[in-house]
Amino acid sequence: MAVIATEFSSPASAAAGSARLPALSGKDLLGLLLLLPAAGFLLAFFVVPACTLFAYSVLTQHDDGVVGLPLTVAHFGHFFGTGLYSHVLFSTLRMAAITAAAAAVLGYPVALVMVRSNAMVMRIMTIVVIAPLIVSVVVRTYGWQLILANSRSGVLNFILMSLGLIDHPLALLYTETAVIIGSLHVFFPMMVLPLVSALAKIDPSVEDAARTLGATSWRIFCRVSLPLSLPGLAVGFTLVFSLTASSYVTPAILGGTSAQMLGNLIEQQITAVYDWPFGATVALVLVATVLAINLASTWFFERKRRA
Repeated sequence: MAVIATEFSSPASAAAGSARLPALSGKDLLGLLLLLPAAGFLLAFFVVPACTLFAYSVLTQHDDGVVGLPLTVAHFGHFFGTGLYSHVLFSTLRMAAITAAAAAVLGYPVALVMVRSNAMVMRIMTIVVIAPLIVSVVVRTYGWQLILANSRSGVLNFILMSLGLIDHPLALLYTETAVIIGSLHVFFPMMVLPLVSALAKIDPSVEDAARTLGATSWRIFCRVSLPLSLPGLAVGFTLVFSLTASSYVTPAILGGTSAQMLGNLIEQQITAVYDWPFGATVALVLVATVLAINLASTWFFERKRRA
């Protein structure tokens, strides 16, 4: 009987084993081998350093500068209990949200022109949108510093005063407005390209049907184009928001000490104060906050799209 039971159970066991461990084909093995160099590089130069930095946020820095045990959460209490750091956090989120919203408002007309125009116009618009990415962000930011300078030598102030529109130079540089303008110029392509991809997937006959039924262009956009392009808007919004919130060069050059962001605070704590645990705490707060807002915005856009 034991032999018979074994004979009947063996095929079932083999089938269960094969179901648990599917055999990999040669193509799958080749794909895994091709992924190993990239995965190893990311593990060694991104995952391990990031985990190490985040681990520093719960360690203690002793008087001799050595970071180690005991574990503590006092750095988080110091961050959220100090008004200056909380102000920098809210300023970062505010500037990132305004930049992402402005990019969406300005990006939709550009994306619609690119999608609805002929091939030549689309190529020209694509070059215009992508061309700023060729120039270094440092060069572009210094260019905005010359344009937004607070003195009469600033390009914008010179033009406005020459036209008689203002009597004295505007104080635009070293403000949140300057940071938003510079960030919008730097990250604007990250909004336009996902919108173009989403709008290009919309069947033109859907808009033609709405137009035939008497809908105006604005109503067609609000009731047809906008809802169907929400996936592209979600991608563009999260990209612009995340990149703006974590940027360093643009706030450092255009914001100065009046419009600091968390990226500047991290740099100061690590390179100037040499307080690695608190700098790691600020970095962890930045990553967690941006990730939470991105997840919330993605959930919101996905819910609106389904509705």
